[in-house]
Amino acid sequence: MKYILLMSGTAAGVAGYHARSKQEIEAHMAVLHRITKDLSESGEFVATQGLAGPNEAKVVRGEKNGVPVTDGIFPESKEFLLGYWIVDVPNAERAYAIAGRISAASSNMPMEVRQFATYEATSR
Repeated sequence: MKYILLMSGTAAGVAGYHARSKQEIEAHMAVLHRITKDLSESGEFVATQGLAGPNEAKVVRGEKNGVPVTDGIFPESKEFLLGYWIVDVPNAERAYAIAGRISAASSNMPMEVRQFATYEATSR
């Protein structure tokens, strides 16, 4: 079963992270790279990616005259998406364990765990 593990944070949390020393940031990234390596070796890793800040995001709704309608930058919110991991694991408990490991390595940043929806084709 595939799960997406979504890491969210606040502007203050991100600012605090960027205020850390270069050595602290490198140590944190080394732990995340180790987690990714472990997941790759176990065959559970699918993908991971950090995201640009919300000041670079756009909200898009439909089209007007063939052009997407954007609402400018991402609306103000308390939390925003920082990045994600996609894993392919046997059950939700394993996905929770991986999310917990990533969260613990990231100052206990909250992780939302969601299973990919599955749809069965119906025959007519």
